[in-house]
Amino acid sequence: SVTSLSRSGLSDWIIQRLSAVVLAAYTLCIAGAIALNPGMDYEQWRGLFDGMAMRLFSLLALLALCAHAWVGVWTIITDYLNRPGLVWGLRLLCQAGCMLITLLYLVWGFRILW
Repeated sequence: SVTSLSRSGLSDWIIQRLSAVVLAAYTLCIAGAIALNPGMDYEQWRGLFDGMAMRLFSLLALLALCAHAWVGVWTIITDYLNRPGLVWGLRLLCQAGCMLITLLYLVWGFRILW
């Protein structure tokens, strides 16, 4: 399907796994920052994200989240909406809606980070 992220099941599987590793690393990074600074206030939190390394890591995590979500949503939609006719139109509509939402979140997250 043209709406697949990579048009290959193996590539989609690899994207899903690599994005999960990036998201796990980001989660551990944020959890570690919170654990090491239990009384963190807004200024310290903002200072954490002012560094270029953290902004880039956050952007990578955002891209990984969008890729991970898209592969998952695409798989679910194509598994459950797979009959010809009206259902294919509904599948395309659902995929377009999910793609739009994912792109909006990506743009919104980029705007927050930069």
